[in-house]
Amino acid sequence: MAAEVMLMNEIEAKAASMGIDLNIDFNSIQLPRGEDCGIVSDDEDVYHDDHLEFDSGFGNVIVVDNLPVVPREKFEKLEGVIRKIYSQIGVIKEDGLWMPVDPETKKTLGYCFIEYNTPQEAELAKEKTNGYKLDRAHIFAVNMFDDFDKYMRVPDEWAPPEIKPYTPGENLQKWLTDEKARDQFVIRAGTDTEVLWNDARQSKTELVYKRTYWTESFVQWSPLGTYLATVHRQGAAVWGGANTFNRLMRYAHPQVKLIDFSPGEKFLVTYSSHEPSNPRDANRVVINIFDVRTGKVMRDFKGSADEFTIGGAGGVAGVSWPVFRWGGGKEDKYFAKLGKNMVSVYETETFSLIDKKSLKVENVVDFSWSPTDLILALFVPELGGGNQPARVSLVQIPSKVELRQKNLFSVSDCKMYWQSNGEYLAVKADRYTKTKKSTYTGFELFRIKERDIPIEVLELDNKNDKIIAFAWEPKGHRFAVIHGDNPRPDISFYSMKSSHNLGRVSKLTTLKGKQANALFWSPGGRFIVLAGLKGFNGQLEFFNVDELETMATAEHFMATDIEWDPTGRYVATAVTSVHEMENGFNIWSFHGKLLYRILKDHFFQFLWRPRPPPFLSAEKEEEILKYLKKYSKKYDAEDQDVSMLLSEQDREKRRMLKEEWEKWISEWRRASEEEKLERQKLRNGEASDEEEEYEAKEVEVEEILDFSEEVLFEE
Repeated sequence: MAAEVMLMNEIEAKAASMGIDLNIDFNSIQLPRGEDCGIVSDDEDVYHDDHLEFDSGFGNVIVVDNLPVVPREKFEKLEGVIRKIYSQIGVIKEDGLWMPVDPETKKTLGYCFIEYNTPQEAELAKEKTNGYKLDRAHIFAVNMFDDFDKYMRVPDEWAPPEIKPYTPGENLQKWLTDEKARDQFVIRAGTDTEVLWNDARQSKTELVYKRTYWTESFVQWSPLGTYLATVHRQGAAVWGGANTFNRLMRYAHPQVKLIDFSPGEKFLVTYSSHEPSNPRDANRVVINIFDVRTGKVMRDFKGSADEFTIGGAGGVAGVSWPVFRWGGGKEDKYFAKLGKNMVSVYETETFSLIDKKSLKVENVVDFSWSPTDLILALFVPELGGGNQPARVSLVQIPSKVELRQKNLFSVSDCKMYWQSNGEYLAVKADRYTKTKKSTYTGFELFRIKERDIPIEVLELDNKNDKIIAFAWEPKGHRFAVIHGDNPRPDISFYSMKSSHNLGRVSKLTTLKGKQANALFWSPGGRFIVLAGLKGFNGQLEFFNVDELETMATAEHFMATDIEWDPTGRYVATAVTSVHEMENGFNIWSFHGKLLYRILKDHFFQFLWRPRPPPFLSAEKEEEILKYLKKYSKKYDAEDQDVSMLLSEQDREKRRMLKEEWEKWISEWRRASEEEKLERQKLRNGEASDEEEEYEAKEVEVEEILDFSEEVLFEE
């Protein structure tokens, strides 16, 4: 330590003799614009300099115009009024309010500058007070100080925009035309992100694209598989293409944390949360809705986190994600947000509220859209100690007409599950017993497509069983429920169609004592994986619901994630970096055969690439199923060719191993011949190498191991 002090003293003395000041504020050093000293930013390929708005250092300063022009004697009074208004929004820095004065008239100039602790507070002040009416003659006009530089760059004369020549883009659906009908998936492990083909016939993967530091947090496919989105400090970007992944568009949103696509991929929602300078204040939330193709911000929502947490929490910083939920299927016509005593429904033509007002629903705590129709399901809990029952309402959008309502008595909690075709809605209601000391669970089943939307009540055989998981069969009429107590709950399967097609729910079977706590239906229905995650250590059961029989049981130890491919042919199970051991993924066939296994250290994500819905009509799909054997002959021949190729590869591998073995034997024989005379000398002239030609003799040898003398007695 003393040596380091002496060295520092020598450096300071040398610097003083040369006239160098060592007290440097490194934060004050700014490189010239465009200079990177040869060090390219990690995000250089995502955001280029000519597209960035550089931070001038005044992002926390606002300019308030249209103030009263007052003489010196009224200056303090006006300053006090302004400080009172703007200190309610954020913390104004010391000497952070400056009101210029005309040096000749000694009157104020009608505007002032206000400096906050953070840019977020400045933005909020602009939003809250721009257009604020101080009196009839003075309406505030508030701008960010940084915006003035942008305004000054506007040319005095209008010039027509430069028209860039049209260049046709790549076919973003090219991956769907793969000759082997394979599916793609993306993985993240360590610093690498890879897009791979699932070549299950060859029991391996095939690399499509690989990139290091492609994203700073996670990647996400768009709902129809057209784009792959990445997240960066400056915002988000989407990638796609025919043969490689090119950047298609970027969306500026500093410190973005979460993203969400609309179902039809027309819009991208981005979310960020910023901590306030005052710990007592709520986090500042910024949500942008971008047009995916143009990158234009169609609407933004800003405010405190409290404004976005009505009706529950979860997600990031107490905000339930996604904040906005989309309706209308793939049309992307409407999106909605839960508020206090209301649901705000917006239409995407103008990005404004339907009828310019929200849907008023007293004490609403949850809502969900039908996956296919413009129907909102709303849940309102009990009020007044049970005097006002809970209720579930179905509301048509945009007319806001109530289609159906069901009152629910003695309800402690409720959760809604839509079937993928929007034909059924299951409402899981936890009800109090008469003593109010415990609860039991029942289901209210809405038949949405039938006249007057009839409702059935379903209770389990043992209504006191705890419900662990519930899942509808995609595009089907069946559902599965895991119920009972750990470690071996039961699994029951039900159908919304009875044996006589009377329109009543019927029980198909109950599987007793299964090590499962999660349900994963195949996208095509019929098959389901009964999975035991977390405490069940990755137990897997592949079940055929048509035949009500188990096809296979297996285990992927410590599995954290399970996902079917979009066609329902394969299942991926993964162990992410939540666990330190056995990171990687397994690919299984739909009937439970392990096809291959890939181990990856620091494994973070596995996502199948979604497929868009087929263009075939329901009648055409039925026709294909009817004549499946006819169509399958072609693929059977291909499978046979692949099998023969694999067999040939196996035979070639065995042949090479045999040749390698024979070559090794030949080398040893040659070496043995070369060393034969040397071995003969070591055997004292005996010529033969064969051990059986020698006579074995047993020779006894006596050896004294120890010797000691001991006096037994003395006279």
